[in-house]
Amino acid sequence: MLKVLCSFSLVSLSLLALGCATTSTEKNNLNEPGALDVIICEEPRPQICTSEYNPVCATLQDGSTKTSSTGCTSCSDQEVVGYKMGACGIVSID
Repeated sequence: MLKVLCSFSLVSLSLLALGCATTSTEKNNLNEPGALDVIICEEPRPQICTSEYNPVCATLQDGSTKTSSTGCTSCSDQEVVGYKMGACGIVSID
């Protein structure tokens, strides 16, 4: 329970830091539906995942991020606390 609480706190602080470090243009992008939808990994962790590619940006316990092929594969890693849809570091220009 403590581990889940710490993981949730880490993700919350990461999102807070993201919100504080953005410009007004970036804040408008954050208001789009789903822009801050973080999916928290739950126990028990997946043991087997399908072989597909639908990239997600996983947040690790230390606050760093990495791209994984799916949400399932990201949450199978014990170091991952949650993920967002889409690869890390990709910015769409509309």
